[in-house]
Amino acid sequence: MPTTLATWNINSVRLRAGLVEKLLSEQAPDVLCLQECKSPVAKIPHDVFAALGYHHMVARGEKGYNGVAILSKLPLEDVGDKDFAGLGHARHVAAKLENGLTIHNFYVPAGGDIPDREKNVKFGQKLDYVAEMRDWFAAERPEKAILVGDLNIAPMEDDVWDHKKMLKVISHTPVEVEALQQAQDAGGWVDVTRKDLPVGKLYSWWSYRARDWNEANKGRRLDHVWATPDIVNASHSSRVLRDARGWEKPSDHAPVFATFDL
Repeated sequence: MPTTLATWNINSVRLRAGLVEKLLSEQAPDVLCLQECKSPVAKIPHDVFAALGYHHMVARGEKGYNGVAILSKLPLEDVGDKDFAGLGHARHVAAKLENGLTIHNFYVPAGGDIPDREKNVKFGQKLDYVAEMRDWFAAERPEKAILVGDLNIAPMEDDVWDHKKMLKVISHTPVEVEALQQAQDAGGWVDVTRKDLPVGKLYSWWSYRARDWNEANKGRRLDHVWATPDIVNASHSSRVLRDARGWEKPSDHAPVFATFDL
């Protein structure tokens, strides 16, 4: 049965509940993973989403910051979360569908502005977080799993608007790219988006700072869909819903989709 997943950094699920409604109504993914919900779980407007058929939710939240949620038309079992790097943040949650597919929803720390852990604690936290992801994947060797989320790293040259200019900008520095690759390799994960769309510039985030984000098009692919090797051949139809970045009072991220025939 085809199962379509979407991942979206919503930048406040309560502020942008209407945009989530719009996405669910118009695109109707089976599962929507949200990051940066900025809400305690009890205050996520789940009733609004349930009215559209998304009766199931697994989430972790905190007031005003971070937060991850998995909304689903399909029954979900909460299978826990991990506090990578001991930050005490709501940045990971996992759920399992009845067909045995495990979905990991991640919100990796952004890392601040200075790519130097000696000068910037947040950058060190980001590197530590990704390193602990790597170690966990190496120990667990996940199977029949999908990893989605805002990983806050654009790994490939075509994942940023200007590779050379971005080499010293957090999200595309060589140390981050290498760290993410190590985490990916440790779990045997395959980048589904780039499997389906291997050639050309591809972005999922455009800064609020740009006067005209669409015209400037200085984007980065920070949002990812990965799969374990045992199911990656079942994946197809990856896309970024760029139009969502232009909706009224939008998130600075656009949703990323993939479908799995499982």
